[in-house]
Amino acid sequence: MSDKPYDPSAEGAQMSFRGRMSYGDYLRLDKVLDAQEPLSAAHDEMLFIIQHQTSELWMKLALHELRSAIACVRRGEVRPCFKMLTRVARIFEQLNSAWDVLRTMTPSEYTEFRDSLGQSSGFQSWQYRAIEFLAGNRNLAMLGPHNHRPDVVAKLEEILSQPSLYDEAILLLGRSGFDIGTDGRRTDWRETRTESEAVLEAWRAVYHEPNRYWELYELAEKLVDFEDYFRRWRFNHVTTVERVIGLKRGTGGTGGVSYLKRMLEVELFPELWKVRTRL
Repeated sequence: MSDKPYDPSAEGAQMSFRGRMSYGDYLRLDKVLDAQEPLSAAHDEMLFIIQHQTSELWMKLALHELRSAIACVRRGEVRPCFKMLTRVARIFEQLNSAWDVLRTMTPSEYTEFRDSLGQSSGFQSWQYRAIEFLAGNRNLAMLGPHNHRPDVVAKLEEILSQPSLYDEAILLLGRSGFDIGTDGRRTDWRETRTESEAVLEAWRAVYHEPNRYWELYELAEKLVDFEDYFRRWRFNHVTTVERVIGLKRGTGGTGGVSYLKRMLEVELFPELWKVRTRL
């Protein structure tokens, strides 16, 4: 065995990147790694910033996958969207794991830099709002925190102008011969959708004969998987906030924990959750 340190160039590894694109160049790491600018001297503010920045990057990927999945369902090409929706669920699994890191911060450590946040708050995340709107939870009141950004409002309004992921799944039920009631006559996608007994019965028929309606059955399960991980993420958000800031009001003016607990009641795909109790 040689005592010399291993030299990758001996096996052909490129070691000189003058005039060539390197790993850091491709990923634009200078820009990414220079984006953390704590506003206090508190040690844990860096954790807080990186936690939220990486979450936004994962949400950017989730939006990419959701948009493609919606387009697939709209075209009737259901099978390719299964992989995309599986990936979205795994993204939220990753987001769930991230709370474990943030929970290492104590209330006293958070207090050291909390005032530096001003009125900024996670509920102002436009990407999170876009995910909700794309999935089907269209609460127009939540456009309010973005009114100061016409470019962001335009992006959200574009999402609201078209059917959501769940809308497209329901329309697919209709094209497959099921009665979907008033959902088949909707034209204003911005308005809040109400639960439908006809849609519930359609999904129930799918679950009664999965082999006959396999693609619809699999689509339903992918939607349930996504919502399952999404709900876990919300729950972990609540417990993390309880652990780190207690019952204080949120920096953005919400009730903090009380606001987050109210969000736990929101169902993205209500008929799919209820159908299990009526099989």
